[in-house]
Amino acid sequence: MPTPTVLQLQLGKELKRLREDRGLTLAEAVEVLGNKETKLSRLERGQSSVRTLDIQVLLDKYGATDEEKAWALETAKHCNQRGRWSGYRSVYAKHFRMAVDLEQDASTIRYYQAELVPGLLQSEGYMRAMFTEGGPRVFDQSIDNAIRARLERQKIVDRSSAPEIGFVMSESSVLRQVGDAKVMREQLLHLAEVATLANVQLQILPFKARTYPPACTYPFTTFRIPSPGKAGPLEFVYLEDFHDGRYLDEEDDVETYSHLWARLTGAALDPVASRDYLLREADNYL
Repeated sequence: MPTPTVLQLQLGKELKRLREDRGLTLAEAVEVLGNKETKLSRLERGQSSVRTLDIQVLLDKYGATDEEKAWALETAKHCNQRGRWSGYRSVYAKHFRMAVDLEQDASTIRYYQAELVPGLLQSEGYMRAMFTEGGPRVFDQSIDNAIRARLERQKIVDRSSAPEIGFVMSESSVLRQVGDAKVMREQLLHLAEVATLANVQLQILPFKARTYPPACTYPFTTFRIPSPGKAGPLEFVYLEDFHDGRYLDEEDDVETYSHLWARLTGAALDPVASRDYLLREADNYL
């Protein structure tokens, strides 16, 4: 079953589709929820807790079919799971938790990284060196939990139902040294090994690539998550800075980053040449 976060997003998108198919604006639909337009808007965006009673009255107002009602009400039952971010998983920043859930249920993921090896591709030694050298924001007692949480995330890469995952990494993310020579060689060999997986396409964007400068400046991740409803798949772009992250799901934003991804993959080395490059760089740390 999808994560509660994804279920809530799928339900919200389906409710929005039903409302729009009925020709109703938010203002016209909210009367059944006590004229709380903000509440309905947040529900449609998957940003609000789900009450089965609210879903029932909305489905009735929208004239949903029995099949649509059955799916929506069953989905609503599983949306409000608590305690999922306790224990070692509490190390995830609140702004990043939705991205972790999107990873779990995505059919397609695309990562562009400019300065560091992406978290899904980091070796344990690289992680430990990065967290240890990370400055005062990283505390010793949280390092083991952070590594455990990241290793758990990495299981999606080669699980039996693994998503299709594309990585474009700037050459700077490969050449920037984290830890000692042993750590770097291990990391580069790990990248070369992951690059052989059938569901992974890993490409290196070299310094000499002829591409638009803005295209190689900002890291981003895109997710595509199937949905059993009629509203179509969920599509998100995740952008992150030092202390926060944001999610874009408007069609224009998703399309913009899709075009950017196409330019980056076109400018990067092909997957075979990228793997050869990684193996050559690994030999520099012998």
